[in-house]
Amino acid sequence: MPCNLFGINIVDKPPDPSYSDKYSKSQISKLYCLSGHPTLPCNVLKFKSTTIMLDCGLDTTSVLNFLPLPLVHSSRLSKLPGWVSKDGTVNLEKELKECAGRVFVDSQPEFCLPERELLDLSTIDVILISNYHCMMALPYITEHTGFTGTVYATEPTLQIGRLLMEELVNFMERVPKAQSATCWKNKEIQRMLPGPLKDAVDVWTWKRSYSMQEVNSALSKVQLVGYSQKVELFGAVQISPLSSGYSLGSSNWIIQSHHEKVSYVSGSSLLTTHPQPMDQSSLKNSDVLILTGLTQMPTANPDGMLGEFCSNLAMTIRAGGNVLVPCYSSGVIYDLLECLYQFIESASLGTTPFYFISPVANSSLEFSQIFAEWLCHNKQTKVYLPEPPFPHAELIQTNKLKHYPSIHGDFSSEFRQPCVVFTGHPSLRFGDVVHFMELWGKSSLNTIIFTEPDFSYLDALAPYQPLAMKCVYCPIDTRLNFHQVSKLLKEVQPLHVVCPEQYTQPPLTQAHRSDLMLELQPPPMPYRRCSVLNLPFRRRYERVYILPELANSLVPSEIKPGISVATVSAVLHSKDNKHTLQSVPKPPPVPPSKKRKRVIEEPPVVLAPKPLLSGAVPLEAFLATLQKHGITEVKVEETADGHILHLQAEDTLIQLEEDGTHIVCDNNEPLRTTLRDLVLRFLQKL
Repeated sequence: MPCNLFGINIVDKPPDPSYSDKYSKSQISKLYCLSGHPTLPCNVLKFKSTTIMLDCGLDTTSVLNFLPLPLVHSSRLSKLPGWVSKDGTVNLEKELKECAGRVFVDSQPEFCLPERELLDLSTIDVILISNYHCMMALPYITEHTGFTGTVYATEPTLQIGRLLMEELVNFMERVPKAQSATCWKNKEIQRMLPGPLKDAVDVWTWKRSYSMQEVNSALSKVQLVGYSQKVELFGAVQISPLSSGYSLGSSNWIIQSHHEKVSYVSGSSLLTTHPQPMDQSSLKNSDVLILTGLTQMPTANPDGMLGEFCSNLAMTIRAGGNVLVPCYSSGVIYDLLECLYQFIESASLGTTPFYFISPVANSSLEFSQIFAEWLCHNKQTKVYLPEPPFPHAELIQTNKLKHYPSIHGDFSSEFRQPCVVFTGHPSLRFGDVVHFMELWGKSSLNTIIFTEPDFSYLDALAPYQPLAMKCVYCPIDTRLNFHQVSKLLKEVQPLHVVCPEQYTQPPLTQAHRSDLMLELQPPPMPYRRCSVLNLPFRRRYERVYILPELANSLVPSEIKPGISVATVSAVLHSKDNKHTLQSVPKPPPVPPSKKRKRVIEEPPVVLAPKPLLSGAVPLEAFLATLQKHGITEVKVEETADGHILHLQAEDTLIQLEEDGTHIVCDNNEPLRTTLRDLVLRFLQKL
């Protein structure tokens, strides 16, 4: 027969000394939003006594305000005029340079970091990483905030994230700039600058790149996890990564306690590409779903963009020109190379050399072939044939694709044109791509094809103007679009959705497109940089365990067929977010001496439990009982919660409600006692 603990008389035991203060925080769940970039998120979730950072994306769009870092001396860049205000009062010729009507900072590029003043980042317990693009700010967080926790990520995310960080450090360190521009950041001066420098946000918080030493130290704090692996955090919550279908090892995260569930969906894809498909079913029954990392190109079809990429590439090569593809060293490049593998022969491009230039090119191409268990089923089966899962292995074997760490060394002796070059950085501000822009930018035969959606291609090209080479914009973004995410949310049905405010309104350039926003019921909770949200959880329960000997002492009482309840007096013991009901210790016997010895630790005082009442007071039967006791003038009023009985002669009110009965009787204690006893006749005592 089932038994519920209907009434519990609990004696609080003094807290265990090992019970940390941080586990006794308020149970209100909060979300702190530290990034304003929806696809490079950084949020902190305070949930069930734990503080969890969700991603630490680095906003690299700030580098568009800086001049490019050329690998070899550029006379064009060195001759750019310095900037002086129109009235001549502000002269920043050494810090700012003008090019084609735009003003750029002549200094080492700097990055916009996640907000660090909104909360104490040293209190963060764990950092969950969803994909390798969303971990680029990790060294800034782990090495400069007093962070002492653990970072969780999948193995491909860690290894490819390491490559991207190593590449970034290499790009910066091989072209160092002695001067550091800071005067332009003065608020009074920045206000006088032309846009977009004038509108740049939090410029004083921008930082130069980290070092390899900081990268290695940050990544030493990473603990590897596999899909669906469950990890306990302090006994309070359980975290588990799910495949998000976007990139090698990319994850969504489930964060749940015994009674609440938060899903974190970041950078997910339902398209059939190289990673494992997205796990959707595990997202069901979420109290709160935090949604970030939707496509930046909601109107661009990835397949259509791939077709445009191939046709423009072929057109340029046939005309005798070169093709430059600014790209990251991992991710979309695998799909581009696979597409070209199928396209080369049919387009008669078999003799055209393809070059992939990056300090980590070799490692990136090798990693993509060895992480077989993280690939989609079709690519996994190739490993057991055995065949390489990606066709770029064959392109390398046949010398159609060659990779180099930089433009120096072997590349300079083997380089031949016309050719196709894949290289970084997509911002066109640093990396080998700067050299090719200077080399090929003056000829209209050449074409630059943008495939990465992270940067405005017009802003990326601005410091190279005037430019003769053709420009093609084919952004390939496989992340969820608004139609796909609306369908997904209908299937998994979270109670509440939290998302960046950009997703709750149409894009500024397409204000009429209501299909390019999230329309949900209830409406999503929007956030922006520096927002703090209270998350709406319905349930407010904790799981409490009861010791066997205490359970054996319970005496259940049946209140209705099949349901029994029992009262219990116990000590509640809490440690590491595990709550246990223990038997109340018996007081020690008093020693037989005349002088009573002082008890070192007083046992908890146990009050005799009051009887618990159950049942309901039936209106008609109660009115009949009142009449038997001489109370006849009763006016009955129906309310939303029950009934109010007005005893007119006695000037008394009785409120009969579902969860309680109230007797309002002034200065007539005998009457109040009589009415109480009449009510108690209809209730069962435990």
